[in-house]
Amino acid sequence: MEIQGQGFKLRGWKANDVVSIQKHADNSKVYSFLLDRFPHPYTMEAAEVWVDHMLNLQPNYNFVIDIDGKAVGVIGLEIREDVYRKAPLIGYWIGEAFWGKGIMTKAIKLMTNFAFTELDMMRIQAGVLGNNPKSMRVLEKAGFVKEGILKNAIIKNGAVFDYPDGR
Repeated sequence: MEIQGQGFKLRGWKANDVVSIQKHADNSKVYSFLLDRFPHPYTMEAAEVWVDHMLNLQPNYNFVIDIDGKAVGVIGLEIREDVYRKAPLIGYWIGEAFWGKGIMTKAIKLMTNFAFTELDMMRIQAGVLGNNPKSMRVLEKAGFVKEGILKNAIIKNGAVFDYPDGR
């Protein structure tokens, strides 16, 4: 599957995405704004394991952000179960070289539209680490609304942060 954006596309995974994903993911600034399950350093082995997992995941609503044929980031939906089955979580990251260019705002809009129109979702939920106000701004520009802040809810790199919860 492929969703065309302005200057980029969201697409399915390819085995040869390993090298590019590893290059852009192995960045302490990228890591500092993500959950601890995102490895750091982001080794070639970690990239191989992730890409292999993505190639075998069905259904898979996790897409590569592709610029000029290269995997420079990721955006995906975590489909939940039970009473949350129509309210997935959205997660994303993009290589530092592409920060501040409006790509992620556009990618979030595309992914949100996909979730509402193709997957019949009712709500998309996002969480942002309190040390990343720029990500909260990206969500707001994409149409999300901050609904609350969970005080002292996360620990990242030994520091305690709030967890703004947005929709």
